[in-house]
Amino acid sequence: MNDWVAAFVLATLAECWAAASLAGELPDRKLTPGTVNAAISEQQYRAQCHAKGWTRPYRPPVSFTNSLKKLQMKKYGYPLSEIRDYEEDHLVPLCLAGAPQDPANLWPQPRSGEWNADRKDKLEAKLCRLTCDGKVRLADAQREIAADWIVAYRKYIGAPPKSATHKAPFGP
Repeated sequence: MNDWVAAFVLATLAECWAAASLAGELPDRKLTPGTVNAAISEQQYRAQCHAKGWTRPYRPPVSFTNSLKKLQMKKYGYPLSEIRDYEEDHLVPLCLAGAPQDPANLWPQPRSGEWNADRKDKLEAKLCRLTCDGKVRLADAQREIAADWIVAYRKYIGAPPKSATHKAPFGP
């Protein structure tokens, strides 16, 4: 591949990333790069991940996440009048040993749109199951979901179903 083509591909990828970030589908990497709970090793993770409710002690209080959500919505440029339209979400989920109270791992994720909080929750459930069962290394799962959870969704779940309201640009 020549330098011009490589530059074009990188520029196109950067534009796609920026467009997805602006649409709220991906967090702003400068504000929310995703972080992990360094206190949990792979061995500790494997020892506890099958226990029901094992993440409960790590979950931050609602008062913390609600106040952080307001601050982050301002930083992201989202209107506070739409606060209910966003979920304060861990980019690297607790079930993958994501950092529970690090603002760099939390972001206001839209509840609507194609790549919404419910869709990410589906990925989290699948990826956490695969990781806990030893089919995916913990560090790999953490890296993939933090880098681009939409790419991880397509890898582990596949293409999302067509929206019932989606219409093709041409035809019936």
